[in-house]
Amino acid sequence: MPSRSPDDDPRLGDVSEGTVLRAILARTAPASHTILGPGDDAAVLAAPSGSVVATTDTLVHGPDFRLAWSSGYDLGWKSAAVNLSDIAAMGARPTGLLVALAVPRDMRLSFVEQLADGFRAACEALAPGCSVVGGDLTVSDVLTIAVTALGDLEGRRAVTRSGARPGDAVAIAGELGLAAHGLAVLFGRFRDGETPTPVDAARLAEGEASAVAAQLRPAPPIGLGPVAALAGATAMMDVSDGLALDAGRMAAASGVTIDLARSALGAEPERALAGGEDHALLATFPPDVLPPGFRIVGTVRRAGQTGVLCDGEPVDVAGWDPYRDWDAATG
Repeated sequence: MPSRSPDDDPRLGDVSEGTVLRAILARTAPASHTILGPGDDAAVLAAPSGSVVATTDTLVHGPDFRLAWSSGYDLGWKSAAVNLSDIAAMGARPTGLLVALAVPRDMRLSFVEQLADGFRAACEALAPGCSVVGGDLTVSDVLTIAVTALGDLEGRRAVTRSGARPGDAVAIAGELGLAAHGLAVLFGRFRDGETPTPVDAARLAEGEASAVAAQLRPAPPIGLGPVAALAGATAMMDVSDGLALDAGRMAAASGVTIDLARSALGAEPERALAGGEDHALLATFPPDVLPPGFRIVGTVRRAGQTGVLCDGEPVDVAGWDPYRDWDAATG
């Protein structure tokens, strides 16, 4: 949709809630499972399988994103993508998003419209048939985006973190370490300023643009979640806090040891192990099963002793922890 001119771009504090909501809703598209969409007290979605998968995630300016380098479109895209990935990690297909926005009064209406455009574009690209079906709007001193995603298992059982078995192959779909590289670039070059200023690609060296894009607009392999479930995945989860940390969570839930192969982790295995926000899919499969789109990165070892190894050696399970890492990120 066309963007607003500077002369037709009021601050949110100068317009009504209804004006903001109409601007957002004009940019949403119907979801295939929607029976009743935005405009009532609640949305109504079909649940053909008789069960609903639900997840929620909150992004707050400061610990989760910076307006110094993220546009409204970037934030809408990323807020959708990280939630869609959690739905896919259960083996489900996303059906709808509920979005709650807490927005400063001095933000421009065009910024909220860009948010809505980012949500719509991410759904269309990553999870066709899914859309924003409702939400809430309020004011706050700190921009906060809270999203609840819903999904349909289509008659399948949910794939959880707790089903990995000794002898299973450990596999990944998606990138590892690229988003962490992008974050390092952003902190190194775009730290100053607190106004929406999209990253200038001209300031990025060769190879950095794709890393920054992976951080600002992640593209998780959403469609491979149901594919993995249909292929017989025994366990699966979204890699959001780093492969080592998340593999440790899967190992603990399953009561097993996961042994990763350093040679399978790319040119920068340490970044792959510790870097977060890739939103790849980590899954385990029986030894003779590997669906298209997944690559083997390790093996599930003995039950009864949990942990993560790399080439048989214990791994220092590092990754993103907002309570532990916030000071480092803001210092």
